[in-house]
Amino acid sequence: MPTAVDFPTNEDVPDLSQKLPKLKLGRRTKTPQEPPLNPPPPTPAFPPAPSNEESQSWKFLKPTRRILSQRDHELFLGSATNDLVTAFIFTLSESIRDTSISQVKQRQQDPIIDTLLHILDQAEALIAQCPPQDTGSRFGNPAFRTLLDTIESHLPKWHKDVIKLESESAVEEAQTYLQHSFGNWSRIDYGSGHELNFMLWLLCLNRLHILPDSTFPHLTLIVFPRYLSVMRKIQTTYYLEPAGSHGVWGLDDYQFLPFLFGSSQLLHHPHIRPLSIHQKLILEECSKDYLYLDQVQFVNSVKNVEGLRWHSPMLDDISSAKNWEKVDAGMRRMFLAEVLRKLPVMQHFLFGSLIPAVEGMSSEGSASNEDEHVHEHADGTRHVTDGKTWDDCCGIKVPSAVGAMGEMRKTGQDGGLRRLPFD
Repeated sequence: MPTAVDFPTNEDVPDLSQKLPKLKLGRRTKTPQEPPLNPPPPTPAFPPAPSNEESQSWKFLKPTRRILSQRDHELFLGSATNDLVTAFIFTLSESIRDTSISQVKQRQQDPIIDTLLHILDQAEALIAQCPPQDTGSRFGNPAFRTLLDTIESHLPKWHKDVIKLESESAVEEAQTYLQHSFGNWSRIDYGSGHELNFMLWLLCLNRLHILPDSTFPHLTLIVFPRYLSVMRKIQTTYYLEPAGSHGVWGLDDYQFLPFLFGSSQLLHHPHIRPLSIHQKLILEECSKDYLYLDQVQFVNSVKNVEGLRWHSPMLDDISSAKNWEKVDAGMRRMFLAEVLRKLPVMQHFLFGSLIPAVEGMSSEGSASNEDEHVHEHADGTRHVTDGKTWDDCCGIKVPSAVGAMGEMRKTGQDGGLRRLPFD
């Protein structure tokens, strides 16, 4: 027979009514927010341009290379010039936070923006005058040198007659940065250092009171995208090689700033997330308004394998970030680490009077330090190596993805994207 179960009586149950906290409907206890573990690098104060009085007696200089050793690079990293460049790039990025290209186009535009767009239009038109040679090679096309020579011949006119610079020495200083923004003549390559030269050209015009701070949103979302479109045409026409052998494993073979500026645009977007770069519909519908999406779409278009995880693993990894704040902070850190703090990139940085060198830096043509290992290019430029490995600009030549895709299409071999890179 089953035994009877003794159920507890009210007297056996302890009274917990005074020990349990009372429930409060509609209220949620707020936990204090912890500061981010890895905050973004701060933006240095952007100094004002020299006054008009100072500009009248300004002594302009033709920009030259001054970072010829590790010591020169260290001097630069601790200088006001480093802060000036960082402040300019980060201030441009902050000027377009949560802002689409369409929104900027609706704002009143300074006439100088049309002037800069006109120069870029003329630069693109010169491509038709310098058709590529039919070499059958996926590497850089030698006709690119003809294009750069043609662009160089137009630079004085653009700066005197279009931008209206009066001083010959000011023209020489400013035009040097634009000249070096289209790629390298001897190596027929292009990379983030050339992209940076375009921004330094804009910085020079800002120092000359031609581009006031109020133009920054238009510079970032109107002028810079136009420069990107010109460079894409040059890259696909002349098969420019990546400047350095690591582009395929980085963000992009050529560009960096579209990702920095683009993440700032998307900082608090209501529905586009970092993972959205894998959605073709979002890329098609929104790339016209957002630089990050536009650059991802272009990268996808020039690769012959399907999927970011195969052709751009770093972009694929970044897409797993929880929000755009993390991406934006990471891009800022990457700009400092992979551009300004990379000696192979900064050894091609040019210093003049508007973007000055630091006292104690080497001069181009000066004797190198005996303790440094110096490598000399065919064009006569030199740079320091560690004596054991080649630096990025001296590595094994890497054909660009646009060159490989272009040759496949010319021979009718383009059968679409492959799902795996091993077939």
